[in-house]
Amino acid sequence: MRRLAAALACAAALSWSASARADDVPPARPGYTLKQCLELADHNHPNIAIAQAKLAYYRAQIDEARTAPFSAFSLTGGAGPAPTFRGGPVYTQDREVGLSSSLGMAWRFTVDGTVPIWTFGKITNTWRAADAQAQLGEEDIKRARNAVRTDVRRAYFGLQMSRDTKALIIEATERLDKALERAKKRVKEDDGDELDVLRLDTARADLEGRLAEAEKGERVALAALRFYTGVEGAFDIPDAPLRPPKHQLSDLPRYVDYARSKRPELNMARAGVRAREAQVDLARSKRLPDLGLYLFWSYARAPEITDQTNPFVRDDINYSRYGFALGLKWNLDFLPATARVRQAEAQLQETRAMLRFASSGVSADVERAFREAEEAKKKVDAYQRATRSAKQWMVKISQGIDVGVREEAELVDPARQYALARFNYLSALMNLNLAMASLAEKTGWDDVAEPAEGQ
Repeated sequence: MRRLAAALACAAALSWSASARADDVPPARPGYTLKQCLELADHNHPNIAIAQAKLAYYRAQIDEARTAPFSAFSLTGGAGPAPTFRGGPVYTQDREVGLSSSLGMAWRFTVDGTVPIWTFGKITNTWRAADAQAQLGEEDIKRARNAVRTDVRRAYFGLQMSRDTKALIIEATERLDKALERAKKRVKEDDGDELDVLRLDTARADLEGRLAEAEKGERVALAALRFYTGVEGAFDIPDAPLRPPKHQLSDLPRYVDYARSKRPELNMARAGVRAREAQVDLARSKRLPDLGLYLFWSYARAPEITDQTNPFVRDDINYSRYGFALGLKWNLDFLPATARVRQAEAQLQETRAMLRFASSGVSADVERAFREAEEAKKKVDAYQRATRSAKQWMVKISQGIDVGVREEAELVDPARQYALARFNYLSALMNLNLAMASLAEKTGWDDVAEPAEGQ
């Protein structure tokens, strides 16, 4: 009976081997590939939409900063009733207070403003700060996109892992069900051992628990992908097994150098420094005056009141005036302005310290992700060799049994080792894909996590 259990265990392991080979995978069912999921997430994920909205706000601030200095004009006006007044500065036939039934309308409009000529850097420094803020917004979109893509890859690979595991468990369960049925039949015929039934039943229950765990992982990953991609209703991915990533690891300095120039968080810190520098210069320029060209035009009209045409008589009722003048405006709050300069300089030092911290930390982040990918790659290679060796081990034992020089019980160890190596290989393969996704996020180099063909 022990030989029977060993043979059944070997048969289950051999069935796992057959179902796990990429060549024996059934035709892929239609679904969203990883590339399509990433593209959908780029368009639909709320975090990316939030970053895009912030960038639109920053760009609108650029438009405001560039147009506001040359739009400092205002229009004031009004209209109301006016009594009748006739005559001139020497003679009038009307009384001093002419509120009578003879009333008309009067109106007045004034347009005035200043065109800046020289502001000692106030305008250009405002432009610099606005441009730097928009650059920060552009890098923030890249940061959000990289983080979202890492989440999408984690869910996608997790779904593939759950389904690969589920397929192996289902195949093994079917084999165990058949073996358990035969073992129970032999016990009823007094030709079997109840211990074999208990062993098989225990293994069957263990597989049920693992199957429930794999199904839960599958449902959670599908729900996550629906959220990330924004796809409502039916959602699925192609029925393809996990494969190693397409990118091959290179030297660590290559990834560190790329991260220092392309990682969004570093570029955001650099843009923040440029914005703070512009704000310091702006605070300093505000201690100096503004020179500009003052322009105005004013028009007033009251038809019921006589227009005074004598140039030596001031007429505030009927007139049309315009003119221009070179003007100067200077806020003489020197002490508060100096304090504002110190505040801006302190904020600049803070931002520069943050940049130094980010620059020194990026190397550690990249190396950590690189070492994780390196370790996962070594594990993939090791467990792949272990799987091949265990399979060869089983084949040799099987051949020995066929010629009668070995016992069925000798198949137990190679079958167990093969199953363990196969599951370890799948786990290491998933960890490798996740490590490459993390490396892509830490470096800002998305091609590092490019999926293998068929993903």
